[in-house]
Amino acid sequence: RVREFCQAEIEHFLDPNDKSHPKFKLIKDMKLALYTADAQTGGTPIMHTSIADALEKGLIQSETMGYFLARINLYLTAVGIPADKLRFRQHMDNEMAHYACDCWDAECKTSYGWVEIVGCADRSCFDLNAHALATSTKLIAQQKLETPVTREVLEVSLKKAVFGKAFKKQSGAVTAAIHALSDEEKEKMKVVLASDSYKLKIEDDSFEITADMVVGIAKVTKTEHVREYVPSVIEPSFGIGRILYCILETNFKVRESDEKRTWLDLPPLIAPTKCSVLPLSNNPVFVPFIERLSADLRKLGIPNKVDDSSGAIGRRYARTDEIGIPFGITVDFDTEKDETVTVRERNTCSRYGSQCRRWPLLSVGSVRISSPGPTPNSHTRNSLRS
Repeated sequence: RVREFCQAEIEHFLDPNDKSHPKFKLIKDMKLALYTADAQTGGTPIMHTSIADALEKGLIQSETMGYFLARINLYLTAVGIPADKLRFRQHMDNEMAHYACDCWDAECKTSYGWVEIVGCADRSCFDLNAHALATSTKLIAQQKLETPVTREVLEVSLKKAVFGKAFKKQSGAVTAAIHALSDEEKEKMKVVLASDSYKLKIEDDSFEITADMVVGIAKVTKTEHVREYVPSVIEPSFGIGRILYCILETNFKVRESDEKRTWLDLPPLIAPTKCSVLPLSNNPVFVPFIERLSADLRKLGIPNKVDDSSGAIGRRYARTDEIGIPFGITVDFDTEKDETVTVRERNTCSRYGSQCRRWPLLSVGSVRISSPGPTPNSHTRNSLRS
């Protein structure tokens, strides 16, 4: 890490015993390019498979992990990362953090090779346990049980005064960790304390429990109405700068007919300017129409730029293509006669006439042309709509 960078993260907490997701059925059939840990060590190619199949085969460890991989895929393709330049690579054992259950990186193929742009990790209970230890605060979730459960458990009774003096600010976290031990571990503690001190491990820290801190360890019958547990967390982390770079590199294109003409294929969803408003020339007769159209676009929340500079209309089109403006609206002499304009689409350079007797035929959102297959300059009704 040699510089500051911008990162966006989601912290999704869930029950470690139930990692299903209520919306999994909505994305289960989505196909992803998965590069599993076994494929990396075995030299086999990327696998294109549905999320449901990957879960069934144990490639993805939980529904919630599969759900977030799908949402990451939807986001990256929506903002302009081509699907054929995107893969999800699973961390191998030597990369995986000791506390992680499963970890995948969304990677984009660039001129530098495959670059990680999003990470998605199941970090188990590590984060909350670490925070609990640092703050001496129990960080747990509670689940109300429909039917109370009566069972015998081993209970560790502690001498609070001795315990607090020994561990001070960390006594709360250490107490919670002892109570969270399984019955097998508590039985082991009882045996060890008869002749020695017991070493309690909480993540990377070790605490020495001595016999004088414990009143006793005995079986008790408990009726539980509420289940307490430390939630796991699944954490998608987005590298904003890397995503932005990959959008720019993968969408920088050159016209086949003229290699000097470059264009930026930004999806309308993220293009800062959705359309340009261009007079055919600097004839004063176009000014009121340009002002009116630009104002109506602004009222609809559509960012637009008026380019009334001198120069041929083709050169002005090329300038807007270079900065990724998806559409251009041209005001010409027909506009003065019958209030029609020409709409030009950036990617194909196709131009369509549009009847504008009622100017606000545009609506906010990602932009597309809707028409029954017009020919250039034919006066068919078009709209820019989400």
